[in-house]
Amino acid sequence: MTPVEPIRIAILAMAETTASTVYGMFDLFMSAGRDWPLVTTGRAGTPLFVPVVVSQDGRPIRAANGVTIVPDLAFADCAAPALVCVPELAVAPGEPIAGRFTVELAWLRACHAHGSLLATACSGAVMLAEAGLLDGENATTHWGFCEHLARHYPAVKVHPQRALVAAGAGQRLVMAGGGTSWLDLALYLIARLASVDEAMHVARLNLIDWHHSGQQPFARLARSRQAEDALIADCQAWIADNYQRPSPVAAMVARSGLPERSFKRRFQLATGMSPIEYVHTLRLEEAKQMLEASALAVEAVALELGYEDASFFNRLFRRSVGLTPAAYRRRFGGMRQALQAAPRV
Repeated sequence: MTPVEPIRIAILAMAETTASTVYGMFDLFMSAGRDWPLVTTGRAGTPLFVPVVVSQDGRPIRAANGVTIVPDLAFADCAAPALVCVPELAVAPGEPIAGRFTVELAWLRACHAHGSLLATACSGAVMLAEAGLLDGENATTHWGFCEHLARHYPAVKVHPQRALVAAGAGQRLVMAGGGTSWLDLALYLIARLASVDEAMHVARLNLIDWHHSGQQPFARLARSRQAEDALIADCQAWIADNYQRPSPVAAMVARSGLPERSFKRRFQLATGMSPIEYVHTLRLEEAKQMLEASALAVEAVALELGYEDASFFNRLFRRSVGLTPAAYRRRFGGMRQALQAAPRV
């Protein structure tokens, strides 16, 4: 039988990436086909992928986290691979990147035109949007960048709640959400390009737990930005300490001295959220903290936050976070307790 040729994968490296994602993805792809037989039979198998780290000129790069990345190839030496992985983009949400990555963007467009599958981790989806490849397509990115992606690239259909999105002709544009969801991305790509069984082997070897709930539990926090409008910023500062009181929006209107209609319009313009949506966001962030750190009944948490109707609180929490309060506590409360129990140096 003729041996199957390993699949070529290029992982893009720039100064605005971190080495952990670049080399973490490299390690997972190298593991596929090789490590499961090694662990279970004592003999390494044949790697299914040949990952290489590529950059504009192939020279060593001091990455965003201070680690030096040594690329294997320059763009000029890397023919269009089957798959190109774009790690996170370590820039602030909203920071303009126009004209900043012209060589990288041109290379991504060329790879896509030659049939490469393009996959991004975390905020790397911004690169695909800037390249014009996401116009009219579904997309996701790190929860802290979703609003920026939607605002600066209005032709892109952003889904903040989804941890993984495959889009475009032939679903050749694949995006993972925030943080370690690049692990989900790597497993998806291994399953798609090799097999589900091989992806499961890699997951079991590395104890990877799929991010079932997506990133919606974290997505709302990024939207509660501080307004530049001094009057609205004052109301934001006040409501941060008084969100649990009755009729919080009416109290902010009175504090502002504006007619209610004018206040609501000005608040929406300054923050991107309606006043009541902003209050709910503050309350739900506090609810998460209380559910993680305390044993209070859900009904008591709702009352503490200013919700007299616990069933309304439950519905609001589930719609906004993607989990019921009880499910959120089960998922994240144990994590907080384990971290708190860890010995301190």
